[in-house]
Amino acid sequence: MAKIATVITNMFEDAEFTSPKGALEAAGHELITIDTTAGIEVEGKHGEKVKIDRDIDEVTASEFDALFIPGGFSPDILRVDDRVVAFVKEFMDEMKPTFAICHGPQLLITAKTLNGRDATGYKSIRVDLENAGAIFHDEEVFVCQKQLVTSRTPEDLPAFNREIVKLLESEEG
Repeated sequence: MAKIATVITNMFEDAEFTSPKGALEAAGHELITIDTTAGIEVEGKHGEKVKIDRDIDEVTASEFDALFIPGGFSPDILRVDDRVVAFVKEFMDEMKPTFAICHGPQLLITAKTLNGRDATGYKSIRVDLENAGAIFHDEEVFVCQKQLVTSRTPEDLPAFNREIVKLLESEEG
């Protein structure tokens, strides 16, 4: 089963973490939460609390099979940290499965990894995605090159969860 790096900090969109986490764990995958400091507890916009497993300084993309970026304000907060951006860029450069919902693609934009890639995201970042060279699709979920899975909002979670689990199953097959 896959070991999934999850970059997350305060102000994440609660359902955009808990729902995919539940779907991935139900499929047998392991999620490791990563922020700038290990052992702390971060809080979502609606009160969900998540303990951080690993510090960004003690991880490398090579030890993980996939990357998950929940939405909310968390991706915007994390993208000011060059270490987090470099970590995210490694997954995209190595074509490892990468999952981003809502504002999650903001980290992919900052990592400069979307040029020529198909993606979706929250309506307010559409222009940012297009300016980063992404081909924007206003769809509930979009899978690009059997590697990048993006969705727009919490309402899209059923489709997002289905596709991230499906992609990981195809990787194992």
